[in-house]
Amino acid sequence: MKISNSSLIRLTDLDLKFSREIKRLAGTDFHSCLQCRSCSSGCPFSDHMDYMPNGVMRLVQLGLKTEALTCNTIWICVGCHTCSIQCPMAIDIPGVMDALREKAVAEHADIIEPDILNFHREVLNSIERYGRTHKLEIMMRYKLKKFDLLSDLQVGFKMLAKRKLDLTPSRIERIDDLKKIFQE
Repeated sequence: MKISNSSLIRLTDLDLKFSREIKRLAGTDFHSCLQCRSCSSGCPFSDHMDYMPNGVMRLVQLGLKTEALTCNTIWICVGCHTCSIQCPMAIDIPGVMDALREKAVAEHADIIEPDILNFHREVLNSIERYGRTHKLEIMMRYKLKKFDLLSDLQVGFKMLAKRKLDLTPSRIERIDDLKKIFQE
């Protein structure tokens, strides 16, 4: 596991209040993590992460706030729950990642993947508008903000051909109830 620029963990770097705060925000006890790495071995995006999911659990357990809030793993996690399904302790790892993202934004932590934050915002905007994600609109809005409409065009055409992208969004029936959540 990589820690800052050195391999030493100093007691002055530990913030136990941070660990308790993330536990409260996530609503799950990540302290029961066995470090078995089942979550990491099943994660479809682990090749792109600087810390594996179990490594992030350890960072938070130890109270290594800066490392946890500035790692790219919390932004690359898509919340697919593959990790939680494989976890023998049933830890809600995506819930921990959500709590860490929330804390990182609130504390203005350095985000290694700044475009990923914009992408997450577009996903949330889509959920607020329709009650679910509309992938085509998310990607179009995201690409417009980046001024990068053409780089993934071939992938988009392939997804359309395989019927993986809907041209029009579908809405949930009680969208007003969902909008109340976003207003809180």
